[in-house]
Amino acid sequence: MLEGISWFFQNIAMAFVNFGYAVTHPSSWLNWSDKESLGRFIYYGASVEFFFVVFTLFLVLTLIGILKPAVMWVMVRGLEGVANLVGRTVAWVGLIMVLQQIMIIFLQRIFRVASIEIGPFAPFGYPLIPGPSFAKDLSWWSEELKLWNAMIVCLCVTYTFVQGGHVRVDLLYANVKFRTKKVIDMFGALFFMMTGAVLTWLFAWFFLWRSLVTPKVSASESLEMILRKAKVMKWNVETIGFSPNGFDAYFLFKILMVAFCALVFLHSIAFFWRSFLEFREGETSENKYLDRDDPGEQSTDGLVSTH
Repeated sequence: MLEGISWFFQNIAMAFVNFGYAVTHPSSWLNWSDKESLGRFIYYGASVEFFFVVFTLFLVLTLIGILKPAVMWVMVRGLEGVANLVGRTVAWVGLIMVLQQIMIIFLQRIFRVASIEIGPFAPFGYPLIPGPSFAKDLSWWSEELKLWNAMIVCLCVTYTFVQGGHVRVDLLYANVKFRTKKVIDMFGALFFMMTGAVLTWLFAWFFLWRSLVTPKVSASESLEMILRKAKVMKWNVETIGFSPNGFDAYFLFKILMVAFCALVFLHSIAFFWRSFLEFREGETSENKYLDRDDPGEQSTDGLVSTH
């Protein structure tokens, strides 16, 4: 147990060193023309060192926020603002998805087309006059609808959380005191949201890179092993579809998985800080500075009570 405690605090201390080195030597991990640099980026993206850099930054900012509550409120509003901005922007993808589905059905049933073209002279999926356009088989456009749906799920998740749209099965929460609720929220943010995001990131990160480069990398490989592979590493973006002419950019779904983890992790921090501030300041601070789409209507936070 003492070894584990010692390992933990050693990594906390080394986080400052690792962060300083990464900032002062960006070419060692951002210069992707150098294959070893790419290998380091892949390895450290889901490494213990990276986790402790982020975790230590969270601890430092939390300490600053405890001493300066106004600063913590600014950080909470900033992170919630990011969630709202991303969510409100990506929500328009739902309209694109509906219009694209209508276009597919209309052109398939009326004109019996085998492919759809989009361009300056083909604004409705069918060329009016010859000209440059993006043309794909009808099955490609049909399967691509899943990408829009995945964008809404992955990129609107924290926006939905801010807006109180997630469903929660309540066994205890509704019947406890205000500050007890905030303790439950802080515990959930740290041990469910943050932990779940970290574990999912560890799998999603290498799942993404296995479809982008060859030879394939895995989470179990050491830095030395990945650097040896980097000598012969090359880009090999997978473009395999489920059907011969179907959607062939499934690596975009894997990028969305990584983005999903990042957004949930960041919002777990925001939710922890908000819960801490509301616990500290009392009931008068509940939903303070919370930017919801319909502030005049009291949200039920998707609550499902179980008795």
